[in-house]
Amino acid sequence: MAERARVIEAFLAAAGWADAERRPLAADASFRRYERLRRAGTSLVLMDAPPPMENVRAFHRVARALIELGLSAPRPVEVDEAAGLMLLEDFGDRTFTRALAEGVEETFLYRLATDSLIALHRHWRLRPNHAPPPYDDARLLDEALLLPDWFLPAVRGAPISESSRDAYIEAWRAVFPRARTLPNRLVLRDYHVDNLMLLEGREGVAACGLLDFQDAVVGPVSYDLVSLLQDARRDIPSALVDEMLAHYFEAFPELDRRAFLESYAVLGAQRAAKIIGIFTRLSRRDGKDQYLHHIARVWRILEADLQRPALAPVRAWFAREVPAAERVVPPPGDGGST
Repeated sequence: MAERARVIEAFLAAAGWADAERRPLAADASFRRYERLRRAGTSLVLMDAPPPMENVRAFHRVARALIELGLSAPRPVEVDEAAGLMLLEDFGDRTFTRALAEGVEETFLYRLATDSLIALHRHWRLRPNHAPPPYDDARLLDEALLLPDWFLPAVRGAPISESSRDAYIEAWRAVFPRARTLPNRLVLRDYHVDNLMLLEGREGVAACGLLDFQDAVVGPVSYDLVSLLQDARRDIPSALVDEMLAHYFEAFPELDRRAFLESYAVLGAQRAAKIIGIFTRLSRRDGKDQYLHHIARVWRILEADLQRPALAPVRAWFAREVPAAERVVPPPGDGGST
């Protein structure tokens, strides 16, 4: 810790911010840490992403790409990729979550978020100098496996059998092609109201500040809408979901809506399985129990997505292997379980 503190102090000194007032910002569900720096009436955000656990290079590349498209990512001011440190434009504290609590109209915020995705999907193209990794089946499967590898042992007290795990893998492999019938674009992955900022003094999609996109990949255009509209942290009225999907379809009339909704359901189910596993792992391995209370909601999302015909193999696995009595919130961990 002391050595990391010295690295940060040297970085701030080189950037001319050694004398800034420093205050911690909200905790992150990763190894990243953030501070707000204030000096002479101005402020920046320090991102501390210690290698090798984190890599600021991806954030830096994606931020530049989004800014070039006219979207609002925090502008990098000073960057030391090797040290895992960045000074970023400060977007303030008004996340969409806070704006909703203040009474800002829900439909306005979700339309702004959907319009930002429309702009991204219209204009982003793969470039030689910015080639995020593909959201391929191997990556999707690794994420989906977080449920049997972390959630089920936490509930049962023992790992699942190899045959059950193999059957789970085959079920997902059977449905992933249904997710891939759509165009591929940049996928930000954690696109929800906690990672979106309402920015004053900006118009159109520039009023939507984008955060937490360092894990961006290239994959189906349906994924970030799933992330937005099947939010693990809040319930969204079904009428609003339908309205935002219709708004997206209006922007892309050439899209096959049936294919889109199949892809949306497959990736929604995959994402829900991943989140159930991640929230369990955060508790069992990292002692971060605050995420557990969202798991009941995520189970409801997963069960709804599994009703789509395209997910029949995965639905059959869950019906056979995870009875209703096990679709629960696991007990808190001790922060050191594996």
